[in-house]
Amino acid sequence: MKILFLVSSLNAGGAERVACTLASAWAERGDEVTLLATYPGKGQCFYPLAAGVDLQWMADRIGATRNPLMVTLRKLRALREQVRRQRPDVVISFLTNVNVMALIATRGLGAPIIVCERSNPAFSTSSGGVLKALRRWTYPWAQVVTVQTEASVEPFRRMVPGIRALRVVPNPLPPALMDAARPAGARAAGGRRSLMAMGRLVPAKQFSLLIRAFARLAPGHAEWDLTIWGDGPQREALVRQAAEAGLTDRISLPGRSDAPWEELGRADAFALTSAVEGFPNVLLEAMALGLPCIVFDCPSGPAEMTRGGEDALLIPAGDEQALVEGLERLLADEMLRARLGAQAAQSVRRRYALPAVLAQWDDLMALARAARPAAPGQGDS
Repeated sequence: MKILFLVSSLNAGGAERVACTLASAWAERGDEVTLLATYPGKGQCFYPLAAGVDLQWMADRIGATRNPLMVTLRKLRALREQVRRQRPDVVISFLTNVNVMALIATRGLGAPIIVCERSNPAFSTSSGGVLKALRRWTYPWAQVVTVQTEASVEPFRRMVPGIRALRVVPNPLPPALMDAARPAGARAAGGRRSLMAMGRLVPAKQFSLLIRAFARLAPGHAEWDLTIWGDGPQREALVRQAAEAGLTDRISLPGRSDAPWEELGRADAFALTSAVEGFPNVLLEAMALGLPCIVFDCPSGPAEMTRGGEDALLIPAGDEQALVEGLERLLADEMLRARLGAQAAQSVRRRYALPAVLAQWDDLMALARAARPAAPGQGDS
């Protein structure tokens, strides 16, 4: 099968990691996969790709220009020419802005297209009014639209009426993570315990709330430290908050890690305190490594990923007192940590293993091809 896979950039990020994982898996099983990065600034591919993936950059085709309108027009023309030349069996697109561009550029060419939302569209703030209007206009043209969680389905159906087929497909675990093993009872250097969080240092992740909760518990759990991996605009404020709490030696913010799984493997527990998520890859990875987790029941993803709290401590979103009480249980009870960690690893490794997710993608591609639009010359142009 010939697959044209569209992403924005290939920098570090959840959507980019998933795109590289899927593209590599399809190429390794014998599909002809072209991965086209549409970001005009080009860049580098942060994640490993199978040798069989044909990696291409839109920036190589559109030339240098600072005029946003010219960039858009050149991208549309380049993508339309790509589809005409390649004649893919299916086009797959990630992220709203890329999806809209793909639907407009391929209109009338007879290529079945699957467009994928990578956040909870009912809560995402990344799409402005114009892009939301374009999404509402163009998404009914797609053969399949995907979201990542069941909780996103009905809100999105109301936001974008007329979608032909709206389906849920989760992110897969990277194969390398399936082989990773975390030693039971892993400890930080020096025998100390480590509570870990990871993500971009932005208000939506609510790391300031996590620091406050940890500070309330720190006197009674002198063997525990808090490490928050990531970078972003709130770094200085969070470092200052830790200092004001008198916990500079026990709360660290070491920046972004190029080896996040290794860092997670050194932790004894993991916390996710986001106000909103799409499908939190870092939670999936922490659970797969056997970390006991405490998680806000935010929209969307955590409830489904933890099976309603069976595989983690799932607490009301934004509830600081519930977070303090949940952390108290988690930090104090080694048997609870062991049970939750073992359940989490077994559960997500079964449900989100790459073969299981690939089977869902195969069904989506078959559905899209069966609903193939009119071939060139038979539809609109």
